[in-house]
Amino acid sequence: MIATWLRLELRRRWRPLLMLALLVAFATATVLAAFAGARRAVTAIDRLQVGTLPATIAVLPNQPDFDWGAIRALPEVETLTTFPVSGFGVDGIPMSENPSTFPPADDDVLRTIERPVVLEGRLPDPARIDEVVVSPRFPVVYHRDVGDDLTLRLMSVAQASRDDFDPAGAEPLAGPAVKVRIVGVILSPWYTEDVGQTPGLLPTPALFARYPDNFVGPNGTINALVRLKGGITALHAFQEGLARASKRNDIDVWDLESKFQDTRRRVDAFEAASLSAFGLAALAAAIVLIGQSVARYATATVADLQVLRAVGLTSRQGVVVASAGPLLAALAGATLGVVGAAVASVWMPIGAAALHESAPGFDVDWLILGAGWVLAPVLVLAGAAGSAAVALVVRRGAGSARRSAVALAAARLGLPVPMVVGARFALEPGRGRSAVAVRPALLGAVAGVLGVLAAFTFSAGVSDAAGHPERFGQTFELSTWAGFNGDDFASVKEVLPAIAKDPGVASVNDARIAVAESVAESVPASVTTYTYAPQGGPFPVVMLEGSLPSSADEIALAPLSAQRLHAEVGGEVRLESGGEPVTMKVTGIAFVPVGSHNNYSDGAWATPAGYDRLFEKAYFPFKFHLVLVSLRPDADPKAVAARLAAATGGAPFSESPPLLEMQQIRDVEQLPIVLAGFLALLALGAVGHALATAVRRRRHEVAVLRALGMTRRQARWSVVVQATLLALIGLAVGVPLGVAVGRTVWRVVADFMPLDYLVPVAFWALLLIAPVALLLANLLAAWPGRIAAGLRIGHVLRTE
Repeated sequence: MIATWLRLELRRRWRPLLMLALLVAFATATVLAAFAGARRAVTAIDRLQVGTLPATIAVLPNQPDFDWGAIRALPEVETLTTFPVSGFGVDGIPMSENPSTFPPADDDVLRTIERPVVLEGRLPDPARIDEVVVSPRFPVVYHRDVGDDLTLRLMSVAQASRDDFDPAGAEPLAGPAVKVRIVGVILSPWYTEDVGQTPGLLPTPALFARYPDNFVGPNGTINALVRLKGGITALHAFQEGLARASKRNDIDVWDLESKFQDTRRRVDAFEAASLSAFGLAALAAAIVLIGQSVARYATATVADLQVLRAVGLTSRQGVVVASAGPLLAALAGATLGVVGAAVASVWMPIGAAALHESAPGFDVDWLILGAGWVLAPVLVLAGAAGSAAVALVVRRGAGSARRSAVALAAARLGLPVPMVVGARFALEPGRGRSAVAVRPALLGAVAGVLGVLAAFTFSAGVSDAAGHPERFGQTFELSTWAGFNGDDFASVKEVLPAIAKDPGVASVNDARIAVAESVAESVPASVTTYTYAPQGGPFPVVMLEGSLPSSADEIALAPLSAQRLHAEVGGEVRLESGGEPVTMKVTGIAFVPVGSHNNYSDGAWATPAGYDRLFEKAYFPFKFHLVLVSLRPDADPKAVAARLAAATGGAPFSESPPLLEMQQIRDVEQLPIVLAGFLALLALGAVGHALATAVRRRRHEVAVLRALGMTRRQARWSVVVQATLLALIGLAVGVPLGVAVGRTVWRVVADFMPLDYLVPVAFWALLLIAPVALLLANLLAAWPGRIAAGLRIGHVLRTE
């Protein structure tokens, strides 16, 4: 019987079934592509680390003639590779972009440590000077692919010997020119890119072996990547051995997992969560919109089956027969949708996660795609069966009437007929053959307004963070180098007053920077410490909690450092740097400047006296010495930089580079807007379907009212009132909830990133959502209202 009925259905109603299959395919492809992309993004870093032998730590003594042989011999070291702290240029690429990575100084790299994934080509021969490999975006950005030739430009020995030489400055590199060929495209945890970074180029160790003085000069420094046998759990034992071998306990040691990979995971997780939210919104829209099509089809089929009820068709058989067509259409659509989602995987994941993807291109996530292939037909089957069962009950005359207090009040107040009838149509389901489900329309209107406003509120937070570096604690616009490795280039005390006097300068901070280590074995952590020594006014620091230090025994920690040290405001931390451990009281949680050894959430602030107390016996009194300049709001950074350079005898003042976190957050800036569009579509579909269904199912009531004297104009306005009431209820409930949800979600993201939370206000969305919602509701009411006004009263009453 089912097969016979399906043959009849496919002949006469193949178009609705085809449309249903296409809708299911589109929705399935969209939802599954989003969820599969999110899953791919959130696992990108972990998959990249499998098999690549990632370095555990970076050891940065920044000391000439450091004895790395003694460090290689430590029992905790599995393998070690060294690299000079300098780079090179590439002809045709501006030095301001600086595509060079730290060149390797030995052939352990890419072999026993940081063994990369080769995306194209091959690995270079470590003995050949003329071969290089590049990062994945290098061919895209610079249009130089595998097999293409490049010319590397090295520093002269004199330039490499100068501490104040800036390779990105006006002075060109004057060293040898080396012809090389790109032989491969690689990716590994260390040799990877982040959003906003310049694509990298990695030469062979033979280049450094041929031109060592052009990289480091007579007093240059070499640092190292180390892979520990026991992983990060062996760090404390390694640090003890490092202190014994080097006779220093102030060497900066980076835990690469927590310093880079955890940060990348947070960014990838944020993008994955955004994709998942997009997928959930698309799923909700699909359930509402496609569900209405399924319900209409099943209800119409039940009406056609009434003739078979007279010859013994049971209710159960009726439900099965009415559900068979939508189920087949859903199976076909789900299959096509799975294929579409698999094709869309070529463009997944998005944003920062795409830079960490070790297997870019086509990918089939069988868990997600298989679950979607099963779930889509099941949902359609459930909707069709439920709608058919309800239709059978209604046609038996079952159901109960539920009266609306609003409609009753409108009637008792003697309001015009369109207002009373419209309120009944919007809020009362009716009974029998004219029964209409009103709750889905109300929930759709509320959910649409709530979702749209929540999405725009969240988008306001994203846009604000993407355009304001101070949300990430970067409150200075200019900076200049004052010293390196304990040696100042000039007298800082003499130039600071000249800088502070400039009319465009609000404040100047004399920042000495060095790295202290945690004493606690259970919480090994490096803390890049900055001095807070302002001139010309208080230097702005973004405080998340507490206050800045004011004495020699106080310190303010950045949030990530506080988390690693398990420290809270009012608590204490024990740090060391070449001398006896120092106990310091934590006075606050604050962001710090982004430096070469730290990001904005990793580090600490100390007073000059506290800094001296902590680093008085360090090998270097400071690793870096910077002057940070905060400008007045109306100041032009370029003009101020030129004036400051002239006032300080030619010291180069550079503008703060764009923060990677700001560029990473821009990757998902459009997703909330797309999400708002999907949710608006959901609301329009729910309200539009409710209006059309009410007029169709209640045409008998409308005909009776028309026979009793209701005019065409009143019939049309009844539908307008119904639409307006649905929109007003959606606005009344959805606006406050949408604002609250959007701000709550943004607060969660702000704590997760982290960044300075500022209450997001979607001004234009708040201003326009009410008039736009009412306008759209009334536009949706135009066609159903015309149908209600044009009903043929006699014909309807006779057929009913």
